[in-house]
Amino acid sequence: MNELWSIAVAVVGKTWALLLDASPYILFGILVAGLLKVFLSTDYVARNLGPGRVMPVIKAALLGIPIPLCSCGVLPAAASLRKQGAGRGATVAFLISTPESGVDSVAVSWALLDPIMTVARPLVALVTAITAGVAENLFGRDTSPAAGDPDRSCAVDGCCDGTDCDPAEHANHHPLAEKVAGGMRYAFGELWADLAGWFTVGLLLAGLITALVPDDLVASTLGGGLGAMLIMLVLGVPLYICATASTPVAAALILKGVSPGAALVFLLVGPATNIASLSVLTGLLGKRAVALYLGSIATVSVLAGLALDGVYGLLGITAGAAVGQAADLIPEPVQVASALVLMAISVRPLAASVKKWAARFHPPGRGVGASSCGCEKSCGSERTV
Repeated sequence: MNELWSIAVAVVGKTWALLLDASPYILFGILVAGLLKVFLSTDYVARNLGPGRVMPVIKAALLGIPIPLCSCGVLPAAASLRKQGAGRGATVAFLISTPESGVDSVAVSWALLDPIMTVARPLVALVTAITAGVAENLFGRDTSPAAGDPDRSCAVDGCCDGTDCDPAEHANHHPLAEKVAGGMRYAFGELWADLAGWFTVGLLLAGLITALVPDDLVASTLGGGLGAMLIMLVLGVPLYICATASTPVAAALILKGVSPGAALVFLLVGPATNIASLSVLTGLLGKRAVALYLGSIATVSVLAGLALDGVYGLLGITAGAAVGQAADLIPEPVQVASALVLMAISVRPLAASVKKWAARFHPPGRGVGASSCGCEKSCGSERTV
């Protein structure tokens, strides 16, 4: 009994330490995401992601990098872009770059990982997205080109649908303060509701790994090399974990001896793929597109992982020694305050997640509807783009 208590205390202690490191950066990422919500023009996006083999793909990949959506949450957004006229290659690029990165995950990467990993993550996500998108345009079959009108509805409060009012006139309808307030309502409400559960799971898993897994076991099994990256690839494809939640897990693995390259493969593959999203993607774009999607992610991720290990070796840097140093830039009182704020805004979405999980054990018709990918039912209505 005493041993179990000691283990529980160790896990809680490690989890709290990770939360302190990550919270200030998570809050910053949420703030930026709220601004993106209200100042990013859907009309402009849709007009720039149409036909074309290369440039629409690059634009879609760049667009997806800062947007913090999970691999399930990005599906309705990508489907909307597709219906608005986005090409297949641009849609695939957006589907990859969006869940693999995001302002929130980049911020928490800076908190928990070193600068090299922080830069490598969105850079490789961009390369992967462009590679997959161009491959889809070159080798895919576009038998049902999509077309449609972009969604011009007001992103602040839905006061108009953008059809019966002049978009240019409506752009000045809300003062700056109202736009920022609307973005914050979205970021701290709908957005964090989508991320809170998975980030909590990631923190707890990281705490378990840090407290329970012996350093020599991880280092000997997943230390580095092609074998370790292939294992990460196999584990990451079916796993559902968002980019934000995967970061503390990767940090814990690096601290246990996993190479930065193998950790990078996990950071890229885990958020971009899972069984549910792949099934939806099959219906959206077809089996050939899914094969190109998975092939591009696997190939670029492994090659990037090997290259990253080479960079660390060339520079003589040990990744494990650098993990978490960025958090030292934040004073402890700020870390504690940020952690408490993050916990406070997580209570409602976590309670909703628990309720949804419990409802799955009820007879049909009595539970709460939930998607098979683990996202909140409301994620289908997200209109980030």
